[in-house]
Amino acid sequence: MYRHDSEDQDNGAWKPVLQHRKGVTKHKLLTDKIIADIDDGILPVHTQMPTHRDLAHSLGISVQTVSLSYKEAERRGYLRGEVGRGTFVRSRVTERADSFMLDRDPSGSADLSIIRAVYTEAHERSARELMQALAESDNSSFMRPCRPIAGLDAHRAAAQVWLSGLSVKADADRILITNGAAHGLFLAVASVVRPGEVVLTENLTDHGIIGLANVLGFTLRGLPTDHEGILPDAFEAACAVGDVSALVIVSSLGNPTSHVMGAERRRAIADIAHRHGIFVIEDEVYKPMLREALPSMPDLIPELGFFVTSFTKSVMTGLRIGYLVVPAHYSIRAASILRVTGWSATNVVAEMASRWVLDGTAQALLAVQRGEAEARQMIVSEVLAPFVAGSHPLSLCAWLSVPERWTEEGLVRALARKGVAVTPSDPFVAGAERPGGGIRICLGGRLSHSALRSALETVRGTFEQLPPVFDVGSIV
Repeated sequence: MYRHDSEDQDNGAWKPVLQHRKGVTKHKLLTDKIIADIDDGILPVHTQMPTHRDLAHSLGISVQTVSLSYKEAERRGYLRGEVGRGTFVRSRVTERADSFMLDRDPSGSADLSIIRAVYTEAHERSARELMQALAESDNSSFMRPCRPIAGLDAHRAAAQVWLSGLSVKADADRILITNGAAHGLFLAVASVVRPGEVVLTENLTDHGIIGLANVLGFTLRGLPTDHEGILPDAFEAACAVGDVSALVIVSSLGNPTSHVMGAERRRAIADIAHRHGIFVIEDEVYKPMLREALPSMPDLIPELGFFVTSFTKSVMTGLRIGYLVVPAHYSIRAASILRVTGWSATNVVAEMASRWVLDGTAQALLAVQRGEAEARQMIVSEVLAPFVAGSHPLSLCAWLSVPERWTEEGLVRALARKGVAVTPSDPFVAGAERPGGGIRICLGGRLSHSALRSALETVRGTFEQLPPVFDVGSIV
């Protein structure tokens, strides 16, 4: 059960003074004031906001105006509503990313806070060999082009080879070469979702789609999940309401819980989407890690299915190139958004990925990743088994339950003081409903097995301790 680091703070006598501006509605004035006071620290994180009725009465405005302002601030990531409890100030995704998930190298710390592929000597050697081959070959075919294109023909052909191994068969003109999976996800969502529309996702999901909701202005709703991801009945019920435009899912090794959606569940989701005319965007950056062949949405519902993947989480951390598969009638629209947001993907990186796909290096390094993931998950199982709430032998992370006596924030601070960086649940919560909390630990990077074991033993030792009676980290 999720609990805040401290009791939810009372809003006290918060009564904003609205500075009226000509031509600006009361709704916008109040929304701007809420956001300003949160940014300025007047309304700290976890503060409970006044009820709609109480604030409306104190300001002499309508309840509807307050409701609209709260909803807009919630859509922009500043507030969250909890059924039966009220409305609270939330930590914004960007703040959580700064605090917990940037790929920094804190001196003396074991950074388990960001998912990244394992980097070994095999990766270093392969990268050096590739750089040498590039230097000694004719580069004009990929260095000379400057037109805005969805991808060079040779790179799209290589993409077809890689995608076929992920159960995605698509004509070349349906494939866009992107600067990584995050870029591909943006293009897919921007192609079919408009500001104010509703997008569904897992109730705990990758923070990328949560950030996109803030940037693109759509409403994100989280759906309940199990060990296979989104529950079909919940998806059906949400679609029946009639205001949903798209579903964004991490079907394989979902972040942060490591769920894997089986073939039958994928077909059930596709069938519901087809009946309701809902676009399904698969963020499948982790799918290459799986050994089993599982169907993809572009194959199950080609007129509604989008598929996004890249190499950063499975082959090489710095190989930031991705593939986006779109429905045939969306190829021109998606390419036009690519043009105005990035002109085209970076051809030299796409060339590197293409060479590795075609000469077998990508598959060889993928095999290294799988082996490392399995070895590291074995260490997790040995050290932290009582606390593991979500994992998979091929996942680069594990989801840990929080001992009853601890809070997430308290654990994060306690571990940070011991040189271990982890991530609490807040960056992964989609929409207003908050599922059970937890702590995510990541297993990739350059940590040796012994260093990882040492860090995990620190985590276990901390989990087994009683928290401090008085946590100085909470003083402001």
